[in-house]
Amino acid sequence: MNELRVPTRRYRPELQGLRAVAALLVVVYHVWLNRVSGGVDVFFLISGFLLTGQLVRAAAGAGIRWGAMWGRMVRRLFPAALTVLLGVVVASFLLLPENRWFSTIREVAASALYLENWQLVADSADYFAQHGTASPVQHYWSLSIQGQFYLLWPLLVGGLLLLTRSRRTLTAVLLAVFAASLLYSVTLTATDQPVAYFDTATRMWEFALGGLLALAVDRITLPRAVRVALGWLGVAGLVSCGLVLQVGTVFPGYAALWPLLSGAAVIAAGSTGSRAGADRWLSARPVRHLGDLSYALYLWHWPVLVLFLVATGRDEPGLAGGAAVIGLSLLLAAATHHLVERPAQARQWGAVTLAAATLLPVLAVTGGWQAVATGKARTYAATVDNPDHPGARAKEPGFTYWGSADPDLAPSLVTLPQDYATIPEEQCGIAPRHPELTVCTTGELDTPQRRIVVAGDSHAQQFVAALQPAAQRRNWQIITMVRGGCPFSTDSETVPGDQPCMDWNAAVADEIVELRPDLVFTIATRDVRVDATEYTPPGYVNQWRKVDAAGIPVLAVRDNPRFGSPPVACVESRGPASPECATPRAQLYAPDPPYTAVADLPPGVAFADFSDYFCEADVCPPVIGNVLVYLDDNHVSATYMATMSEAVEQAVVRVLEPEVTG
Repeated sequence: MNELRVPTRRYRPELQGLRAVAALLVVVYHVWLNRVSGGVDVFFLISGFLLTGQLVRAAAGAGIRWGAMWGRMVRRLFPAALTVLLGVVVASFLLLPENRWFSTIREVAASALYLENWQLVADSADYFAQHGTASPVQHYWSLSIQGQFYLLWPLLVGGLLLLTRSRRTLTAVLLAVFAASLLYSVTLTATDQPVAYFDTATRMWEFALGGLLALAVDRITLPRAVRVALGWLGVAGLVSCGLVLQVGTVFPGYAALWPLLSGAAVIAAGSTGSRAGADRWLSARPVRHLGDLSYALYLWHWPVLVLFLVATGRDEPGLAGGAAVIGLSLLLAAATHHLVERPAQARQWGAVTLAAATLLPVLAVTGGWQAVATGKARTYAATVDNPDHPGARAKEPGFTYWGSADPDLAPSLVTLPQDYATIPEEQCGIAPRHPELTVCTTGELDTPQRRIVVAGDSHAQQFVAALQPAAQRRNWQIITMVRGGCPFSTDSETVPGDQPCMDWNAAVADEIVELRPDLVFTIATRDVRVDATEYTPPGYVNQWRKVDAAGIPVLAVRDNPRFGSPPVACVESRGPASPECATPRAQLYAPDPPYTAVADLPPGVAFADFSDYFCEADVCPPVIGNVLVYLDDNHVSATYMATMSEAVEQAVVRVLEPEVTG
């Protein structure tokens, strides 16, 4: 058996400098460049390097003291992280718009439990959740992965060392973890990058690389000149990574090798003893002090930035604003380091005691905020039958308002982000002929009067909120085949060349032909937005032809407007009646629906234009009939859509029963 070779334990001040560089890059790139730097990946590398070395030395000496080891980790991670969360809860309650409360509460709780990365994975799989503004604790995804690593890595490495005490075996296992995680990371990044970015398994290879480096670093012997060059190449590579790569959209696949190998080069270079070495600069006292603050600086900079933008109503902080954000973050980091981190590490708290003492206040305050938010949601909840909130019915000829003089808007701002037409999972199943297709059927009618398929993307799905009340009145069955970002077309309209979307659409068309419903309900146009030209894509028409050839009628509706930012933000800051919150209709809609100019339309296709329900003659307001029309920058709220039910019902009946409607 190859006996374990113990890494030399020595103080490496350049690691604190490397932490400082990584943290500063994260902050600068976030604040001024609105990009991701790759600095977080270096944090993962350093964590893998240090923890693996500690475990190997402990296993070769007196043995691994598991309780003491995890106690040190809790003292290192919990106090600062949970102190910042506590501050974020208070500041967010005071500064954040109410429509961001529930999502922030959810993420604070996930962050406190070191599960924020999985919360973001769930949100990235939720098409609607992707349209929200970044939360003040979104950056806790990396801390969550790191916390999970600190829990699992000692079990893997420490357990293996207890069983084998073999360097060769440990190296082989770490290589296997590295290879398997990297392969998974590359594969998932190529197919679903938003999920891959936050998945713990796609990041394990970064920690494993640090572990392999810990086992090999003492065996690396290089000439001083080579180590000097290696150190500076590593620093240069790390600084330039975020400028060259779109880290936020291509990581964590093979592209993450750039910052990781850069960080590994600095570690491998080690202490050169040269005045020209990068380690001399990284080991300088000011840089090392910034490294001491790096953890707290990372924790504070993001909520300070997000809340600064909310408080000032800006999209970017600017040069002076960014300097203020960084300055305040540094002050808060210094205070947290000296008043929280150092005292917590000095006292011999038990891990469970310290975790409870720091975690419970955060959960208690967050629970109080949740109670306030829930109370507001219940107090201001509205139904479509409430005379205070006629919504789209206010657009009907001869409408007379007889509600309260000054009603609150519906839905509640607190619940607005969740106010979209959902389809219960228990009503959904996989199509037997098409395993990539999920089909949902509303109601439990054995003999429905009519069966209507809603096909397309989220803009088709939102009409379910209008169709369901009509279905209940008329004994219809609503069958949905919807996929976010994938409208009913023979092409991929949202992301050109998106083969999974095109395959899904082909399956939808086949399933519709097999089901032979009484009607297919879908969207007719795209690009109803400022500085764009509304049009009907040829792929839409080709799909309609397939359905029409099977003798199935199609009702295609004109799309609703899309905006550069959520209209509710203007409503909250300026009030629902502010003319600045309305967009000129001419900037959104063409004078005539574009499908009227399409030649050779299938004869079985009818159209419905609901633009007058979204707009006045000259403007498109964010509030109609005391109801918020939009839940984000392009989706209609379910509350408003429900008030359109009668209008949508009439459009459907005109197609299903032309002899009655004449």
